[in-house]
Formats: sequence, structure tokens, C-alpha cells
Amino acid sequence: MILSILVGAAMIIATTLIHAGFMMAGLGDLRERVRKRRSSAASWRPAFVLSLFVLWMFLAAVVEVWLWSALYLLLGVFDALEIAVYFSTVTFTTLGYGDVVLTPPFRLLSSFQAVNGLILFGWTTALVFAVVQWLYKDDRAVGEHAMRPPGP
Repeated sequence: MILSILVGAAMIIATTLIHAGFMMAGLGDLRERVRKRRSSAASWRPAFVLSLFVLWMFLAAVVEVWLWSALYLLLGVFDALEIAVYFSTVTFTTLGYGDVVLTPPFRLLSSFQAVNGLILFGWTTALVFAVVQWLYKDDRAVGEHAMRPPGP
């Protein structure tokens, strides 16, 4: 049990670092796009940029799922990559079909993965909301200004 807790904690740290790296790279790219938009006449579509950011953060989740899958293979929990990735995906997303379960020595580890996925998806959701606000901030201000009646 102690080994599962230690391994689970190490995986949470590793996946948090991966997520943070993807977040920093994605936000850095967004900053650059916003800077270029403001300094040139080039027009870009915020919805497309938002879609790219969501896809980028989805890639982070895929990397994290595969890291958990690799751990399960390394521990000998599963003998095939496909089943390790399948189990890791349904556990990380907290879908948990229950058609594949871990043996008692590793059951606690799967709960760590589920909590890990829940936290990281919540983090991603917060990021997406922040990016939506950031991308549409100028457009909203322009729209509000256009709707105001002319004043004295």
C-alpha cells in the first residue's frame, strides 16, 4: 500500500509538471499571437486559436495517459499496450467502465490516477475559460462600445 501511495504521488507530480509545461508553451504561443494581432493589421479568428489551444491541452492529457500506461506496463499490471492505454484512459477521464480492473496490490494506484485526471481536467477547464475571456476581451469591449447610444 505504501508503495502505491509513493508511486501515485510521484505520478501526480510528473503529470502536473507535464501539464504545466504544456500550459506555459500554449499560453506563450497565445501571447505571441495576440501581440502580433495588436501590432499588425492581420486578422485571425479567436475561435480557431481557441480550438488549437484546446487541442494542445488535449495532447497534454494524451501524454499523461500514456505515462500512466507505461507505468502499468512497467509494473507488469498489463501485458499489452492496448489494454494499458484503454484502462489508463477510462481511469484518467474517470469514466471507469469497470470492464478492466486492477488486482488488489494495484487498485489504490488506479484511484490516484482517477483523482489526478479529475484535477488536471479541472485545471484545463479553468484555462480554457481564461483563454476565452482573453481572446474575446477586445471584441467584447468593441461590441459594448458600438451598442452605447451616442452621448453628450
